Amino acid sequence: MYENSLLIKDMAADERPRERMTRLGAEALSNAELLAVLLRTGRRGVSAVQVANELLSRFKSLGQLSKASISELRKTGGIGRDKAIALKSAFTIAQRMAMEIHSIEPLLDSPEKVAGLLLSMNRAYTVECFQTVLLNTRKRLISVEKITQGIVDSSLVHPREVFRPAISANASTIILAHNHPSGDPTPSDADIQITRELIRAGRVLKIDVLDHIILGAPTEERPKGFVSLRELGCFYE
Repeated sequence: MYENSLLIKDMAADERPRERMTRLGAEALSNAELLAVLLRTGRRGVSAVQVANELLSRFKSLGQLSKASISELRKTGGIGRDKAIALKSAFTIAQRMAMEIHSIEPLLDSPEKVAGLLLSMNRAYTVECFQTVLLNTRKRLISVEKITQGIVDSSLVHPREVFRPAISANASTIILAHNHPSGDPTPSDADIQITRELIRAGRVLKIDVLDHIILGAPTEERPKGFVSLRELGCFYE
């Protein structure tokens, strides 16, 4: 490895991040080096690797860094508009890849499988996002549709918006889902009320609502990191 104070142009050619990636593969690079490849350059007197380390130090982890907005990224010296856009694009591609991996018609016949599909997608959301998981008659995934972004309440989560994608996709059943950015997936009274309203609307449209999954973060007390409102008995008046 090399000293952080060394500018990339002053490094031995075979120790520069791009050359190391070519020679050893991307897996051999540290997080800071991978970010430096995206950044390409640092700022006056500071290497791209140093700027990358500053980002990691400021945001504490790649997960937190991936949630940062373009304006937040630009608060780090050496990160202008184009570099912030490049970083945000890379993290968004990674999130979409995770969605693709899970979207090859997996069988979603348990809350655990639904949560496994959604947790990685929802990790980057800093506000509540209400989604519907559309399923065919064999309980296999058709798609995941984002319905609203922001505080989840009955004025925003309207049956028309929830069921429109299901009707268009000819889905036979849906699963409701949303995240709690606090990490605590305990349902609120509003969560339960919205669920029951959508169950009733689904009966009219002959589209079953199988469950409502609330996604949080695993802890010692809640190792699953999610709850199923059906399992909690909230589907019943």
